[in-house]
Amino acid sequence: MKQAPPSHLRRRVEAVVIGASAGGIDALLGLLSGLPAASRIPKVVVLHLPEGHDSRLAEVFGERVAMPVREAADKMPLAAGTLYFAPPGYHLSIERDRCFSLSCEPPVLFSRPSIDVLMASAADVYGAGLAGLLLTGANDDGAEGMERIHRAGGLTAVQDPQEALVSVMPNAAIARHSPDFVLPLRDLHTLLLHLEAAHGH
Repeated sequence: MKQAPPSHLRRRVEAVVIGASAGGIDALLGLLSGLPAASRIPKVVVLHLPEGHDSRLAEVFGERVAMPVREAADKMPLAAGTLYFAPPGYHLSIERDRCFSLSCEPPVLFSRPSIDVLMASAADVYGAGLAGLLLTGANDDGAEGMERIHRAGGLTAVQDPQEALVSVMPNAAIARHSPDFVLPLRDLHTLLLHLEAAHGH
């Protein structure tokens, strides 16, 4: 289990992007439940879902987490302390004006929405002010995106593969670059609390 130096916890993070696939709903509930309603950092999630089905993620999580939850929409600005989910069937990007953009470009690694697409766009916008978290999943989506965040100076954290329901996704990210943190969900939850505290200073 890897932990980064304490200096990583004192940085001011302006946004968090999170990727997950197989096993991701339970992992996200474990990560996000209990975070304060007064959260200031927007959090954007790509969770792989089958295309052609309406997503109930915002509804499900809205009943289980304290912060506001919304499905991201085209041209919607990111609001402080809000949890966003990518809609199924579209790639979700963050533009320079810190608004969302949806596109129907071809799937990336068989996935649309793609974790890589979200993370790469967010890294370009937020740079060192971004944190990326990658959880359980069954393909390599997110590994390149996490590397992009790392190269932009952002913070990267991966769920401990030994804990993940499906370890392919976190292992792919670890193989591609050395994340700042490799932690079980309970410690990733604590990490988010530390980032919130640092944001308030």
